[in-house]
Amino acid sequence: MKTSIGISTENREVVAHQLAKLLADEFVLYTKTLNAHWNLEGMDFHSVHLYFEELYTQSAEIVDEVAERIRQLGHYAPGTLKSFLQLTHLTEQDGGGNDSRSLIKKLLADHESIIEFIRGNIDEFADAHKDAGTSDYITGLMEKHEKIAWMLRAHIK
Repeated sequence: MKTSIGISTENREVVAHQLAKLLADEFVLYTKTLNAHWNLEGMDFHSVHLYFEELYTQSAEIVDEVAERIRQLGHYAPGTLKSFLQLTHLTEQDGGGNDSRSLIKKLLADHESIIEFIRGNIDEFADAHKDAGTSDYITGLMEKHEKIAWMLRAHIK
């Protein structure tokens, strides 16, 4: 059935493609957060282990929301590891230690990278592609990442 939501086919395609990149970033970050949760070591294990569990739970919800936004635009969301690795701006490389400081620094860098990617698309979606809904959605998503980044920074300051 044709998607008729007041946004041209071309504009929905461009926005959906950018959201597919965001979805890939979110999924890679989700996986890296799971890795941090599973492999954390150190004196602060218990509290940080629980914090990482909160983060990956929140991340899983974000992944689902981004995929559903792509579907709302009438496109299919990528859903394979291969496609995520082709689309992501993040790296899945995992160098460094398993202490909380090392893991938090890696997660912080990824959240900040996603914030920058989102920020670069907010006006583009609204102005160039006439999609105020997705622009508003990613603005809220950026705010979630900014709060997480602030909390991660507070852990290592």
